Amino acid sequence: MYQAADDRYDRMTFARCGRSGLDLPRVSLGLWHNFGGDGLSKSARTMLLNSFDRGITHFDLANNYGPPPGSAEENFGRILATDLAPYRDELVISTKAGYLMWDGPYGEWGSRKYLLASLDQSLKRMGLEYVDIFYSHRFDPATPLDETMGALDAAVRAGKALYAGISSYGPDQTREAAAILKSLGTPCLIHQPSYSMLNRWVEGGLLDVLEDEGIGCIAFSPLAQGLLTDKYLKGVPKRSRAAIGDSFSTDLLTEQNLANVAALNEIAAERGQTLAQMALAWVLRDPRVTSVLIGASRWKQIEDSLGALDNTAFTDDELAAIDRHALDGGINIWA
Repeated sequence: MYQAADDRYDRMTFARCGRSGLDLPRVSLGLWHNFGGDGLSKSARTMLLNSFDRGITHFDLANNYGPPPGSAEENFGRILATDLAPYRDELVISTKAGYLMWDGPYGEWGSRKYLLASLDQSLKRMGLEYVDIFYSHRFDPATPLDETMGALDAAVRAGKALYAGISSYGPDQTREAAAILKSLGTPCLIHQPSYSMLNRWVEGGLLDVLEDEGIGCIAFSPLAQGLLTDKYLKGVPKRSRAAIGDSFSTDLLTEQNLANVAALNEIAAERGQTLAQMALAWVLRDPRVTSVLIGASRWKQIEDSLGALDNTAFTDDELAAIDRHALDGGINIWA
């Protein structure tokens, strides 16, 4: 039977999420890829349990994670039941709804009917009475925002979620959503945007809004889905997302982009870090960012990412050198 490491909290740093009372680990684990399928793989179980042993208490899911959709939640639920059930109150478990899950007009976007039905399905798949955070996964331009935010408020009031969050909302949408939730008595806890050295759209006002509203920020795709690692410096690996066409386009692997990544890799080496570690540390350098959300296909990648926490400080010269090679140039992955 699994027993968590006694020193798990000695090996992780935490940060307060906005103006809430909730702390999140500086590195959180997302189950977007590599945790779906017909059954939980040995490597997936290893990644989850080893992560908790290293103080990663936050596991992020969504209704459509897989493939097939829903299978990541089902597999995570198996680990909860067999290994992590004694530690439920030490975990922050989040899920989302917004993308296509089932046929017909009620199977995606931001209606009250879809969001609350999806949450019920997610809870059933994971074997939970509640999730810690329930997100609106994307802004719905065809549904009144007060309906979408009202559904999040209803989920919290029903005891099916402890906190409400939003993902990939623009600055103006975020400010309006925060005002609605505040008026309902369920403050917006957290925003989950894409953010990396190569994808800086959040710097165009969103981070300022989050600071003003007291909302936490957890950045997804901080490694630009692998581009900000050494993975593509020597070509395209056969089993990589770029090779199989899975949510990553080889169009990003231009000669100029790869030259910039190589230069960033040299800067990281001078800091005594891998490129991935520097990329995560760079996102975490901003005090408005609570946590970075990483994905992985094996434990070694997570272990390497945790090394980012050993050095999150940057000199002005380092930041300037990074900007010479990493200013947002249209590599807008899942913004």
